[in-house]
Amino acid sequence: MPQELPPGKVLLDVREADEWAAGHAPGALHIPMSELAGRLEELPGDGELYVVCRAGSRSARVTQYLNANGWDATNVDGGMLVWASAGRPLVGEIDGAEPEVV
Repeated sequence: MPQELPPGKVLLDVREADEWAAGHAPGALHIPMSELAGRLEELPGDGELYVVCRAGSRSARVTQYLNANGWDATNVDGGMLVWASAGRPLVGEIDGAEPEVV
């Protein structure tokens, strides 16, 4: 995973709403894994998707599904845990709370 996403690349976060609210990558697209099948129209039709969850297992399943259905998806190995530990930026949705990966 590059430090910065190149132009045309989308980071798709498939964690649940509470995980997203606690801390996520700036500019990421949030579609929980449980809602993905009903929200495919929100995904860009072209360009590469990087798929992320907390540690990499949910995103691996989503990556397989997307690649089988015509998208160009790459799993972010290690997920948001590796993202945060590498010092990449995090933003949160909880007022007054420091962004974190939960």
